[in-house]
Amino acid sequence: MDRANLALADWLARQGGPVRLVAHRVEDSLLRYPNVHFVRVPKPANAYLLGEPLLDAVGRLWAARTLAQGGQVVANGGNCEVAAANWVHYVHAAHAPEPAGSPLRRLKGHVSHRMHLRSEQRALRRARIILANSERTRQDLLAATGVEASRVHVVYLGGDPTRFPSTTPVLRREARASLGWPQDRRVALFVGALGDRRKGFDTLFHAWARLCARREWDVDLCVVGTGAQRESWERAAREQGLGERIRFLGFRDDVPRLMAAADLLVSPTRYESYGLGVHEALCVGIPALVSRSAGVAERFPSSLQGLLLDDPEDSGELVRRLDEWRSRGGDWMPAVAALSSELRAWTWDAMAAAVVARLEA
Repeated sequence: MDRANLALADWLARQGGPVRLVAHRVEDSLLRYPNVHFVRVPKPANAYLLGEPLLDAVGRLWAARTLAQGGQVVANGGNCEVAAANWVHYVHAAHAPEPAGSPLRRLKGHVSHRMHLRSEQRALRRARIILANSERTRQDLLAATGVEASRVHVVYLGGDPTRFPSTTPVLRREARASLGWPQDRRVALFVGALGDRRKGFDTLFHAWARLCARREWDVDLCVVGTGAQRESWERAAREQGLGERIRFLGFRDDVPRLMAAADLLVSPTRYESYGLGVHEALCVGIPALVSRSAGVAERFPSSLQGLLLDDPEDSGELVRRLDEWRSRGGDWMPAVAALSSELRAWTWDAMAAAVVARLEA
């Protein structure tokens, strides 16, 4: 279940009023609330393409009932076409995916993208109010739909300061010891799916190969994530003699510990409506190199502009940015600490309250 949706649903449930959740699945923690009614929508053959029409139909049915009873309705993007609020976490019209894998998988990806574009257009044009997770997303929505600017508002994503606390030297040592990492070796982290080119791992791989060709480059890279391209990237790393310099960790449920142990997060993403992984790394207190076009980059102060990539396609620029971090990254740490404190203060509860306040206004 999307983390932001979970946060909103949990906050609403704790307010005591009735909450209806229409979805294929939800977090088990929500089902413990007696005031939460979960409407489970089937997903035939576990396929989203088959389940999405059912989600739209069942969602419209319950939306009409809820609105008639004086309640409020929040849909996500093109999931449900209803004249209510639409909370957008991803704009399909802003990015054309490049699916990897077999011809059938690629065909399915292209067909799915076209379907998402049509449903997104219909749902957003019908929405009474649209909530975006960044100014970047707001501008993408305006360009994609042509709706009135007054209907689209920004509420930034929140975070969990207990799960991603500010790290300390003691926490860092403990995290490294538990992971078996050497205490005196710098480690950069990449967190993202390896199923297509959107997260920019190809740019990072080529930059890392260039850096590791230098004897003085003493930073290792850990890659968290899986996808259709993972095996091919692992093979490429072995073939180029990078097997010890790039470690593929696969899916992990201990990302907070990995971030506490790392020195840097690298995210040369081609499209990111916000960038929760970057947000969480900054909450922990490590610098994050991210594309300037990502929504989360709006949160970076002028003193941290050196951490923003102008062109996620340019591995040479990424090499220069990594070199700069390696040589003067310590100069950025006071600004990183200040931003970390600011982001930790904007919790998931604060975000949920802001969403509801906007809807009620």
